[in-house]
Amino acid sequence: MIVQRRGVAAVLAVAGILVVAGCSSGDSGGDLPAPSWAGGTSASASASAGASESAAPAKGSVKVVRTVAEGLKSPWGLAPLPDGSGLLVSDRDDGTISKVAEKTGKKTELGTVSGVSAAGEGGLLGIALSPDFASDHMIYAYFTSASDNRIVRMLWDEGKPAGEQLGAPDTIFKGIPKGFIHNGGRIAFGPDGMLYAGTGESGQRGLAQDKDSLGGKILRLTPEGEPAPGNPFPDSPVYTYGHRNVQGLAWDDDQRLFASEFGQDTWDELNAIKPGGDYGWPNAEGRSSDAKYVNPIAQWHTDDASPSGIAYVDGVIWMAGLKGQRLWRIPLKGTVAGAEPQSFLKGEYGRLRTVVAAGGDKVWLVTSNTDGRGKPKPGDDRILELQVR
Repeated sequence: MIVQRRGVAAVLAVAGILVVAGCSSGDSGGDLPAPSWAGGTSASASASAGASESAAPAKGSVKVVRTVAEGLKSPWGLAPLPDGSGLLVSDRDDGTISKVAEKTGKKTELGTVSGVSAAGEGGLLGIALSPDFASDHMIYAYFTSASDNRIVRMLWDEGKPAGEQLGAPDTIFKGIPKGFIHNGGRIAFGPDGMLYAGTGESGQRGLAQDKDSLGGKILRLTPEGEPAPGNPFPDSPVYTYGHRNVQGLAWDDDQRLFASEFGQDTWDELNAIKPGGDYGWPNAEGRSSDAKYVNPIAQWHTDDASPSGIAYVDGVIWMAGLKGQRLWRIPLKGTVAGAEPQSFLKGEYGRLRTVVAAGGDKVWLVTSNTDGRGKPKPGDDRILELQVR
């Protein structure tokens, strides 16, 4: 359901400790020198943002436990099944959803999501399971259609033959601007049971600051696709605005939301999300001295990130990098970065698209070398199981 957004809420500004190491959203290079780690804050309010909270360890480690599956084509979204039997993965270009058995890596195609129109960065993108999946067996998906980006839900009937297990998509939300680039696409159910969606401004910069547009936003919806109760703008699904292309969503143990975002040629961002906040694009990219914009808690120069999915594990945000071809570890102290981020797996598995918490000290990691911008190798793309600390 599409609704008109009205009203203006006070813009909340938070600031954070910044990492300066770089990447761009469009996978284009930049020639700005990378400043050293900055331990200061840009506003007095941010100075105490994590003062009363303990920080995660400054240094960590990553161990590749195993390759769960390989030979995937343009994988994008990943949704672990709650019973531990498998991982659902979306194929951006073919518009299919498949189940990968966690233990054996066996792939079974559930079916094709009708209505997907893949081109450029668009196609079948993020997927999520209903909060009531055990009883309703509903899979949610964000995809690019011929006219827009939209969110649908489908009934999964595992008793039917492979390739025929997905019911017809029920569109719960539509009208998100589409483009050859910047389609957003990450969806996730939050601890509050509401559906969050990261959108892009589809290459039209002005949409990000327009609260009457769905582009360049984080949206917060009910499972039925209505504006969620308590949203900052009356009768609106818009939760935050001023984004260029939101690609990752994750919550910490205190139910605080974090999001990764593609910049342009200078700064990529990791943000702590505040309802009603203006994150600056296109007026600000990365850290800004203007207090009306929410500053990132970490930022990277070009070539080092191009951030996609994120996951939270034991006080740390883990962030997948596309052009940067590495996994970033950002230790938190409340809603600020507690120490300089570390990078792991640089160049070892190529472009990294999605990272999802797997319970305990494990995460699932999905590569993205068959998305048209990578250099596929035999066996690409794959799902890896990692042990992280």
